[in-house]
Amino acid sequence: MKNEIQCIISGKSQIRYGTNIQAAISYLTGCEKSGALDKTNKRFKREETERLRTYIERQNLWIKDFDLNNYVSEGAEQKVYLKDSRSVIKLNDAIYYLSWVDYFINLLLNNYFFPDTAYNLLGFFENESTIYAVVKQHFVNATEKTDLRHVEQFMHSNGFRKIRNNNYFHPELGIILEDLHDENVLTNNGILYFIDTVFYLKTDNIAI
Repeated sequence: MKNEIQCIISGKSQIRYGTNIQAAISYLTGCEKSGALDKTNKRFKREETERLRTYIERQNLWIKDFDLNNYVSEGAEQKVYLKDSRSVIKLNDAIYYLSWVDYFINLLLNNYFFPDTAYNLLGFFENESTIYAVVKQHFVNATEKTDLRHVEQFMHSNGFRKIRNNNYFHPELGIILEDLHDENVLTNNGILYFIDTVFYLKTDNIAI
C-alpha cells in the first residue's frame, strides 16, 4: 500500500480525478527543488503561492465566472456551495496546510481511501487576493446521525488507530487523518461517507 500511495502522489499511477491534482504537485515540487526555504518558514507558502499562480495562468485554470450565490456553509478551511442535487463545490485556500502541495496530497489521499466522495479539482478562483482551489464533490444526504463508534471501527479495520478526540494515525503508512466528527463523516442508510477529510503525510514515511 505504501508503494501504491507513493506512485499516486508522484503521478506514476492513476487515481480517480487525480490528473489535475498530480500535475499541480509535479509542477510545485519541481520548483521547490531549486528553492532554499524550508516549508516551516512563513515565506515558503507565500512564494509557493506565487509559483502556483504562475502555473494556473500557464494552464488556463482560472475560474472567473464562479457563482457565489449558491452558498451553503463554511468552516475554517473551506466554503461550500451547492452545484446541483448531486454535487457541491468547495473553495479551499489550504489554510490548514504548511504548503499547497500538502493540501493537494490530502486530496489524493481522500480519493484513494474514500473514492465515493472523491474530489475533482476543477480549477482555481481568486477573491480579495486569496487563491482558492475549486473542487467538486458528490453531495451526500445524511439519513441518520453518525455514530462515532462506527467511524472508529471502520478506521481500525483499515489500519488506523485513534490517537485523540476524532483524530487517527496509520502507523505503517505514517498518515494522520484528523477531525472525523459527525459533521465531517455523514451516514446515509447505514453507510459512512467521509466528506471533509484532513490528511497529513509524514514525509519520512512516504517520499514525495
